[in-house]
Amino acid sequence: MTLLLVPDLGDLFRLQPQFNAGTVVEVLRSLGASRVLWASGPDADHPLRDALPAAGIEIVEGFAPDWAWAQADQDKLAEYLQQYPQGRERLRAAGHSERVFAEVLSAPLSPATVLGEGVMQAVRTYHDTLREQLDEGPGTVWREKRLGELVKALEGQSGAVLVPLDDLPRLLELLPGAGTPDLTTFQPGETSRLRALADRAWQLGEDDDLNALLDALTRESGDAVTPKAELDAAAASIYFAAGELTAAREMLEKAAHALTDDLPRSLAGLTLARLGQVRDALGERELAQRTYRAILALNYAPQVARDVAEAGLKAPFQLDLGQPE
Repeated sequence: MTLLLVPDLGDLFRLQPQFNAGTVVEVLRSLGASRVLWASGPDADHPLRDALPAAGIEIVEGFAPDWAWAQADQDKLAEYLQQYPQGRERLRAAGHSERVFAEVLSAPLSPATVLGEGVMQAVRTYHDTLREQLDEGPGTVWREKRLGELVKALEGQSGAVLVPLDDLPRLLELLPGAGTPDLTTFQPGETSRLRALADRAWQLGEDDDLNALLDALTRESGDAVTPKAELDAAAASIYFAAGELTAAREMLEKAAHALTDDLPRSLAGLTLARLGQVRDALGERELAQRTYRAILALNYAPQVARDVAEAGLKAPFQLDLGQPE
């Protein structure tokens, strides 16, 4: 079996109804993959670090070294270039290219379009512009060196490998025999749909129909990637945003009681973080403090949940109903 490069969008998965973490699970299942080589970023809160283990798909580590120092090099270069008119012009051109590329990634994507020529050409244009304006090296976050090391690490490997979308075209050139899954006719299924529903509920916007979202969340029974406990916690966040604190507490306590070790690993921290805030808003300070401490005692909690817990232990949470939480 050859290497199949699966595109990674990182946190942008949470914004893509048709190509989210659930969709990637479905793609891997369609390939018969029980494991995936992780050659993307080191983000501990990456949505696929929840979805893949919950779906029974093993993440194989060792292919994503920490290149934070390379990002620091690029930051230093930017500081240097800011001192000179020509340098500032180069930074503006590179920044414009990055914004254009970000617009491509923020537009609705599907399994068919994410690997389509339009997106692939946008990737190439972005990196060509970056290299032209800032040169290979610190300006490109040492891209060629980084990808060269990844290619060496992947020698002798086979199967599915998760790689950043913007590295994919170049890796196809550097890895003889590697390919991508044929997603031209792939249709997202129930796992993708449920994941999109929960992602939407966790990120409420001013124009969202809260009643419709609540109806959808309470109607569903969930699956391994997006379990019922998460749907309940997401529904509670809608009650919370609307100021219906008693209903929010009931849903959150229901979700908390359903937490088990085989659920997505972020869920306990996210559920308890919101529960602590609700208890604070209801004036249950002692219970809120106990909830915040429980978050910090977890083996793993997303950084956003840890931030909520640490802030909540310092001062009671105050609910502002001016904007959705």
